[in-house]
Amino acid sequence: MNPRIEIITQRKLVGIRKEMTFAQNTTGKLWQSFMPRRNEIQNNTSNDLFSLQNYPTGFFDTFNPHLEFEKWACIEVSDLNSIPEGMEQLTLSEGLYAVFFYKGAASAATPTFQYIMGTWLPQSIYRLDQRPHFEILGEKYKNESPDSEEEIWIPIMLK
Repeated sequence: MNPRIEIITQRKLVGIRKEMTFAQNTTGKLWQSFMPRRNEIQNNTSNDLFSLQNYPTGFFDTFNPHLEFEKWACIEVSDLNSIPEGMEQLTLSEGLYAVFFYKGAASAATPTFQYIMGTWLPQSIYRLDQRPHFEILGEKYKNESPDSEEEIWIPIMLK
């Protein structure tokens, strides 16, 4: 499983965020609160959804499933002039990302993430960068379907 390497420019996102841990993962509740309201967001750049994780510094140094991180359900917008009540903005900085294609049920993705972080990254010429990680859920995303497709974006920098 080899990624494509991309440099992204700054991106503006609008959505809902929630603090959680891997041990008490409330991603489903986050998306249940976001999806009925997604059409309130104006100036979308596409219909793609972003499932974004903002991890604190050192989060992956010694993995602990009880450490908190910030999870977002959001959409990319062209400007931040109109943010619906109860939603927030996030600006992604430009930077280098390893982009992995994933096909399968969302609940079955753990081995893919373990491979990326435990095998691919240590053997690559890159190291993890301290920027948000995200998945782009496009038109072929079908949540728990084995035919579901998404892109996994991991922030990287040269070692």
